[in-house]
Amino acid sequence: QVQLVESGGGLVQPGGSLRLSCAASGSIFSAYAMGWYRRAPGKQRELVASITSGLKTTYKESVEGRFTISRDNAKSTVYLQMNSLKPEDTAVYYCNAYPHPRQWGQGIQVTVSS
Repeated sequence: QVQLVESGGGLVQPGGSLRLSCAASGSIFSAYAMGWYRRAPGKQRELVASITSGLKTTYKESVEGRFTISRDNAKSTVYLQMNSLKPEDTAVYYCNAYPHPRQWGQGIQVTVSS
């Protein structure tokens, strides 16, 4: 059974930075592309960034240049470095396989507010 545990969220002022981590157990990690997703209040969950096993990355247009996704296969961990955060980045962030997510973890709250 796959377990995904996100960490690193919190409250940050506009323009600030956060680094999210996602520890994955089970067989999901090394062979799969992984993604960071988010669900803002009143909105559907959306893909923010993805990274293949070969380290090819893609980004949602609104975060391009501000967010960086990376992975450490030895640690079965995927990261999301978020810089120049904006209030519209406020959401619950999740990691999961991409493009076919498995069971979702609890996610981690990111709040950008002054």
